[in-house]
Amino acid sequence: MWGLLLVMLVRGVVYLNERGEGKESGQTQEAAMTATAGEEGVQESAEPAIAQKKPVQDKPASGQAAAGQEEAKSAKALSAYDRMWVNVYLTEEKRIEKMPIELYVRGVLAGEMPIDFELEALKAQAIAARTYIYKRLLQQDRSGLGDEAKQADVNDTVMNQVYVSLSQLLSRWSGTDKEANLAKLNEAVEQTKGQIVTYDGEPIQASFFSTSNGYTENASDYWDMDLPYLRSVASPWDKTISPKYKETVTMSLKAFSAKLGVKKSAVSQMRILDTTEGKRIKTVLIGRDKFSGREIREKLGLASSQFHWTILDDEIRITTFGYGHGVGMSQWGANGMAMKGQTADQILAHYYTGTKLEKAAGLLD
Repeated sequence: MWGLLLVMLVRGVVYLNERGEGKESGQTQEAAMTATAGEEGVQESAEPAIAQKKPVQDKPASGQAAAGQEEAKSAKALSAYDRMWVNVYLTEEKRIEKMPIELYVRGVLAGEMPIDFELEALKAQAIAARTYIYKRLLQQDRSGLGDEAKQADVNDTVMNQVYVSLSQLLSRWSGTDKEANLAKLNEAVEQTKGQIVTYDGEPIQASFFSTSNGYTENASDYWDMDLPYLRSVASPWDKTISPKYKETVTMSLKAFSAKLGVKKSAVSQMRILDTTEGKRIKTVLIGRDKFSGREIREKLGLASSQFHWTILDDEIRITTFGYGHGVGMSQWGANGMAMKGQTADQILAHYYTGTKLEKAAGLLD
């Protein structure tokens, strides 16, 4: 049963190496996708099958002509969106996996959000993931890719979106869990097929992160961009349900000052100059040096840019609230909304201010 859930979207797969060739002798290795976990199949999904009309029996010639016309019409009926394929560079395997956009969205959904989240939260994540890759393909954006992945559209890491390959997905679960979880992934993707988030008719930068501190962050307060739909909004659900809401780390003052490039003696005088609308630290003063909350977070490897600290002898203890950059949709917040009965549409409208859902096919066609 679970194998059927996969082949609804996949007829085959093809392995590509870093030069874009086939795995053996530069040739495509074709095989039918089977339901046996761990069996090596083709890593490139086939084009969607085109339904052909049977010829009329008493008029073979005209019937065959009609079938040909029907096939041509069916081909034309495929939208530009349906013909969008994604080349994903798998960093550990050093190869490219190619697939239709909807199959890519499922792999990202498996990689970016826990499968035990509510279906409506999974649907919201699927739409956000689809919006990200759709916008990237339209703009021919190759940011975040190294030379080894120059033939790809994205890689499978957080530099783009975490993607779970077909072979990994097959071996992730077993027994009844496999059937149920694959069905849930498919349901989230299929129920939102082709849907993206837009602002003024254009696909948005669909940022998301794990856990808020109670609020999301303005894009302008974390990145060098001011996007009207990435505004700070309340996200009160995270605090009660996310295991990543609060974290405390301890390090020596020597290590702390070295990572920031300041004098150890100046750390005791560290103070917050201002905060953001999202209740995170905007600017910190240490001696004569100013740091943004983002700089502190990234240099020290902290979970969030909202934090407070305590100095005890020769150590500093830092407690953070939230997990991630804070811009866009909070995944745990989305799950909290879904648990309260909110739909994917409502979740996305909450986190992406002034946006709406549209069919990607309509924008392309």
